Amino acid sequence: MLAALLAAAPLSVSSARAQTAVKLDGTCTRLVIAGQDLGASCKGTLTNLVARGRASFDFTSQDGRTLSFSGNGARQERTEESDPLQPINLVIPGRSGAEGVAQTPALAIGACRFTTPEPGKTGIECEASSPDGKLYAGSFVTASGPAPGASAP
Repeated sequence: MLAALLAAAPLSVSSARAQTAVKLDGTCTRLVIAGQDLGASCKGTLTNLVARGRASFDFTSQDGRTLSFSGNGARQERTEESDPLQPINLVIPGRSGAEGVAQTPALAIGACRFTTPEPGKTGIECEASSPDGKLYAGSFVTASGPAPGASAP
């Protein structure tokens, strides 16, 4: 499961549809929504949700824009040695406003790659393109530590 691989503290979620939600703190190094570079305003949190067989990685910007990369969680693959790859078939850009969050789901083809957590930094990189050629991308780096109860070398 993605959440277990990311080894982060659970985030409480009130939605009955969410099975697992994990909030990661760190540094967002890239955020592109429909070709618009929002990297300078990307927040230092990333949420990984797993619900109804789908997995998503959710990025946010300081001005209330959001971007979710979503794919079938059962289709997760391994690349090279052990880094997981999550195929993406949907991007969900959104914007927070006075009436809540307005989202506009769009079909897309791409993937999120993330390194297996270990002491040091864990990276998550997502990139997808819509059929009309718009680019969606997000990169996030978080510090991870040894599992609870593990002894330091």
